[in-house]
Amino acid sequence: MGLRGTVIVVILACSLPAARSQAADCTQPAGPGVDWQRCFFDDRDLSGQDLSHAHLRGASFARARMKGAKLVGVSAFDAKFIGTAMAGATLDGGAFAESDFTKADLSGASLKSADLRRAHFFKANLRGADLTGALTQGADLTNADLSGALWTDGHRVCAEGSLGDCN
Repeated sequence: MGLRGTVIVVILACSLPAARSQAADCTQPAGPGVDWQRCFFDDRDLSGQDLSHAHLRGASFARARMKGAKLVGVSAFDAKFIGTAMAGATLDGGAFAESDFTKADLSGASLKSADLRRAHFFKANLRGADLTGALTQGADLTNADLSGALWTDGHRVCAEGSLGDCN
């Protein structure tokens, strides 16, 4: 390979982001900081579980029951919460960019300061949810029920019948 080729390989290897020292363990019990990246928990009951600061990137929780679950500060980029029952859950400060909450029940949930950019909330139930400080740029709220939700400014309460937009 020669000295020049070796130097290029070393430079490239040193410039790559450090990989996580361990792969996700999908058999780990629910708990704060759990690493469930790219794991499948479809149809599971995780109601009331504390998953604060968990690593959930690309994980799937389709049709799961997560009522009252605590997902504070989670890293959940591109996670799937399709049809998930999350009423009263706490998602404060979580990174949910590009996640899919299609038809999820987030009624009464707290999403304070959550990163919801480019997330999908098609036909989601966000009645009475708290979106104070949430980042919603590019989020798809088509037919999402925002009735009674506290909007991102922390002051405006969405009127009854607000679908897809806070009126």
